[in-house]
Order: sequence, then C-alpha cells, then structure tokens
Amino acid sequence: MRDDIRSWNRLPTVGHRHVLEVRTRNDRLPLPPGDETCIPFGNGRSYGDVCLNPGATVLRTRALDHLIAFDRACGRVTCESGMLLADLLELVVPQGWFPAATPGTRFVTLGGCVANDVHGKNHHDTGSFGNHVRSFELLRSDGQRLTCSAEHNADWFAATIGGLGLTGLITQVTFDLLPVSNPFMITQGYRFATLDEFWRLNACAEREWPYTVAWIDCTRHSGRGILFAGQHAPPQPELPPWKDHHRDVPVDLPFSCINSLSLRVFNEVYYRQKLPRGRHLTHYVPYFYPLDAVKNWNRIYGTRGFYQYQCVLPPQVSADGIADMMRQIAGSGMGSFLAVLKTFGSRPASGMLSFPRPGATLALDFPNLGEKTLRLLNRLDSIVASSGGALYPAKDARMSGAMFRRGFPQWEKMLAFIDPRFSSGFWRRVNEPEG
Repeated sequence: MRDDIRSWNRLPTVGHRHVLEVRTRNDRLPLPPGDETCIPFGNGRSYGDVCLNPGATVLRTRALDHLIAFDRACGRVTCESGMLLADLLELVVPQGWFPAATPGTRFVTLGGCVANDVHGKNHHDTGSFGNHVRSFELLRSDGQRLTCSAEHNADWFAATIGGLGLTGLITQVTFDLLPVSNPFMITQGYRFATLDEFWRLNACAEREWPYTVAWIDCTRHSGRGILFAGQHAPPQPELPPWKDHHRDVPVDLPFSCINSLSLRVFNEVYYRQKLPRGRHLTHYVPYFYPLDAVKNWNRIYGTRGFYQYQCVLPPQVSADGIADMMRQIAGSGMGSFLAVLKTFGSRPASGMLSFPRPGATLALDFPNLGEKTLRLLNRLDSIVASSGGALYPAKDARMSGAMFRRGFPQWEKMLAFIDPRFSSGFWRRVNEPEG
C-alpha cells in the first residue's frame, strides 16, 4: 500500500493500492485492475479526502501541464488540467492578464480549480472560478470524451464544476482572465475591534474594492481583526523592484507549534502590527498568496496534521451565526491563527455541488488534538446546520453525510453523472449508511 499520497492537512492518513500517472491528455485513462475505483490527484493542496481514495487508486495528473492556447487580445486561455496556477501566472501576468478568481495558494492545478470551484477575495465582485470557465474536455473511464460548456453537454458542465473529480478526468479547460496593467495591487488595511465593526467596514469596502478579506482573532469573543482591501493597480510611471522570497519548514515536527500560548502571542502581535497609512502599492503575490512564502508551512502542525474548517452562512443569519462560532472557539482555547472571514456575493454558481453562495464564509485551521478538536468541530457544525449553512468539501476531513446532504441539496441529481470507476474517500464517507 502507498501512503505517500497525502492532502495538505495530512488528514486522514490513508494508504492507496495503486498510484497511476496520466501522461498525456490524448491517451486512454490508465485504469486500475478489476472494478477498483480511482480519483484524480493534482498537487495535493486540497484539505481532507476529496483527492484521496483509501485502499484504491489515485491518478496523478501533474504531467498534464501544457499551455494549449492563449488569446492575448481577449484574455481567453486553454490549458491542460495538471498545470499549476503558479505557472499560468508567470505566463499571463506579463501579458496583462490575471485569473478572474484565485484561491489563497497558487500551487493548485487548474483541474482542481474546476473540480472544487475555488473562490477568492473577490467573489462579491466576480463570482467563483467556475463562473469564468467557458469549456473543458471530460474523459470518462469508458473512453468517451465530452466537450462540455454552458451550451453543449450543459448538465455535464454543471456536474463537473465543483464536482470533486467524480465525473471523470478533466483533461483541459478553457477560461477567461481579467485584464491588468501590471503585477501590482493597490491595498489598504482597516483594523476593527469587534465583529459588528467588521460588518460595517466590509459593507463599505465591498462598494469600493473588488477584493476584500479579513483576518480575525479567534482567541477573543469580540472578533477583532484586520480587513485587507485591494484592487489591481492602474498603470504606474515606475514600478518598485520585487523578488519572491521563500522560507521553509524543512522537517516534520513531532508536535504542533500551534497551542493556546503561541496563538495568543501571535494574534496579539499580528493585530498590533503597523499598517501602512492609506493606500499603498504591493506585488500581487504577498497580497493573494501570503502563505506561499513559507514552503511546507503545513509542517508547523506536526505529524498529526490539522483540520481545516470552512463554512458559509446565509446573509440573514451570518452575523449572529459567526458570533456564536467565535464564542465557541474562544471558549475552547483552540483558536485558529489562520482565521479568514469574507463574504460571498449573489452571483449563482455554475456547479451542482459548488460551495460558494450568498452569505459569509469563515475558514479556520485547528491542530489535530483528537476528540477534543472533533467535539469543537461538532459544536460548530450545529451552528452551521441550524443557520442553514454548508461546509466546503475541499477543506473537509470529517463532515457527516447528513451535514453534506443538508448543505448540497442537488447531491441526488449529481448521482447520475458520477463515473462508475471514480470514487473518493470523501464521497464514500458522506454516502455511507449512518447508524
């Protein structure tokens, strides 16, 4: 059994019977023997088991890393699905283009962006990644190749965007980019002392800025934090020099560096940091991808890994629901130092199982302390469920089937589009009988 295929949070720890390489987009799928199932595995930046297939097969797709076409006039690009967003950025930003929606790391594959319908700091302005996908090719286990778009094979298009890799292998994807003048951003930070202050600040910021996101201090009931707003910089007479610096966590730590003491110290220092006055110019990398500056940052949580927890609550209950969650987290002494709060806009998602929807989304990381952590997450689940919210499958390692079905009412419609040779640990977990 192979146990070297892991997701980013290192949970769950599982073994795979086979790891097969997809070498070119024109070949048939390298299927495992018998009726064993498989799931695409890109760069392993999902959290949990959407990209894992315990006891069965994963299909490594990183060899599918070619740019196929790029229309520089209109910003439409076609890439193979294993291409990293980082590599795309290096190609298109110098040409005056930028992804319309980007997650918080650039080390994800474009196929993963489609399969998880990733979102960014600008959902209120431009929606999620799937809203900008024009078409893709889907390779099924029986050899059938489907070209899918909103106009052609539309049901397959909707099932595959946000479809968690279950409908087959995305071999290539065509999507639209946003025009930019240079690689820099105009940004501004706003410190807030309470969640009530955040909601007021955020509502004002979203009317002016296309990108908004807040860090919040989960060790305090008040929910103090910093809102970071941004927009792509207009043409500049002169751009400052910038170099991408990396640090590294070189070894696996036997214990988590994240505990109640380190959290309180970090959050106090981070909240009190000196913010630049007014608007200032910064490169897009530290604004969109701050954690990418630390290679292997997931190792700070130790060999037991960590749980990522991301939820969305409907607009009418989000303020009360987020406040309840903050009270639970602060009271537990297990606050997250990577706590991110932002709002989603009203643009409908393209996928049946897409996570983004109108409301507020809170993303958190918790060290794996066993039952203590799971009890806290169960309490957070209760708040999300009673609020009519949902959890993000791409950042989950433990949600129940009931929680999944409640948050994704189109799950039964999705069943007709799942490839019979495709499955994942996540999909079996949320569909197994509960007793």
